[in-house]
Amino acid sequence: MAEPAGVPDDAALPYDAVVLAGGGAARLGGADKPGVRVGGRTLIDRVLAACAGAGTTVVVAEPRPTARPVVWAREEPAGGGPLAALDAGLARTTAERVVVLSADLPFLGEQTVRRLLAALAESGADGADRANGSDGADGVGGADGADGAGGADGAVLTDPGGRDQPLVAAYRRDALLREIAALAAEAGGPDEGDGPDAGDASREGDAPAGGSRRGGALAGLPLRGLTGRLTLTRVADPLAAFDCDTWDDIASARARIREHGNVLDEWISAVKDELGIELDVDTGALLDLARDAAHGVARPAAPLTTFLVGYAAAQAAARGGAAGGAEAVAQATRKAAALAARWADEDQQDAKPGSAAGTPPDAG
Repeated sequence: MAEPAGVPDDAALPYDAVVLAGGGAARLGGADKPGVRVGGRTLIDRVLAACAGAGTTVVVAEPRPTARPVVWAREEPAGGGPLAALDAGLARTTAERVVVLSADLPFLGEQTVRRLLAALAESGADGADRANGSDGADGVGGADGADGAGGADGAVLTDPGGRDQPLVAAYRRDALLREIAALAAEAGGPDEGDGPDAGDASREGDAPAGGSRRGGALAGLPLRGLTGRLTLTRVADPLAAFDCDTWDDIASARARIREHGNVLDEWISAVKDELGIELDVDTGALLDLARDAAHGVARPAAPLTTFLVGYAAAQAAARGGAAGGAEAVAQATRKAAALAARWADEDQQDAKPGSAAGTPPDAG
């Protein structure tokens, strides 16, 4: 499926991702919230699929099986809160831009992640949402919030009520490191320096296994203490901002994905994740092929034909032909659809005036 115009791909805006998945889930009775399944997939796997384009994905939590490879980190002390967890995750990243996500977002998709990255990049290009006193209505943050010429420090998603969701956001990594270092210093913790040098130190292996050395100073501090110091721009996406805090939220998410307009896309996404397939195809063309095979040949021909199309596409990719991936599927689909049309045409040709359809022609 092609991205909408104006939404750049991952190569245009490289990024790392930090997923915070270590909360206590008190409103779920202490259940393992990232492991709760919605649409056959765990919540954490759904979030990991949304940030599949990240160069490095760091999950801050105790390690667990996931559908995609990740780097694990842990805040110090364990359970020290989202700010300490974010600091631990950032210590494992290197990209200039970092997408920060919670692990309970059932409807977050790659397109929304790219919109956040695009909004952040655009803010740097045009200077939108600058520091205090700017004309941008969305600008927030104190004197330390802007870097002078770089535009916004982050792009955050807003919920239906217009509230910021700081754990569905794209940030400039250096801005996060700078303000986290300042918060830690104010709290009496070790100052690891600010800007990229702080991250370089942790990447060199100087940080403990759990992440940053300053995690203890950040324990218990609210995340909004950080975001309040940043200059932010905003992206509205009420559905992507939906998070699962209660069992009622889980039930609502499960019901939504089974609605008629959503179930097919959700099922295809779940199957691709289960099979480890990174491929977007024209589902409409495949459904049309299945219909033509069922009506023009025989009903059981529908699933068999689409299977054979997939197999043919896989063989083409394995041979290293010019067409691979989605284009190989499209070519195989077109060939099979043309065959189904020829098959159906023969039935029409055999139905000559004065004879029953399907009667063999007179040999005499």
